[in-house]
Amino acid sequence: MGCYEISLGDTIGVGTPGSMEVMLKEVVKSVPVTSLAVHCHDTYGQALANILTAIKMGVTVVDASVAGLGGCPYAPGASGNVATEDVVYMLHGMGIATGVDLEKLMDASLFICKHLNRRPASKVVQALHSNKL
Repeated sequence: MGCYEISLGDTIGVGTPGSMEVMLKEVVKSVPVTSLAVHCHDTYGQALANILTAIKMGVTVVDASVAGLGGCPYAPGASGNVATEDVVYMLHGMGIATGVDLEKLMDASLFICKHLNRRPASKVVQALHSNKL
């Protein structure tokens, strides 16, 4: 079977674009960038910037979570993964086709958050659907 992908995770959300760049430069010396993914939590508000850095360095796979749900069980206080809605909005703004319908994605975010009785972490949902929160 083998390994087809290595996902580099910042599961506590402390990375910065600078540390992402340093890490990727080192990793691509041993692993082709086409075999890499990134997994960025947004604890310090750096996830989108870190993802943008990775994309500019050739990474094409990004882990994300609708409404930014999730967390890190071994890191108290760490936020969830970056919100998929925010990543999709950024990628579409860059002219990168994702095949994702942002409106339907935001509807799913609002649906699950309503049932979990919590606010979406997505800045895009907060901005575009503030009347539904």
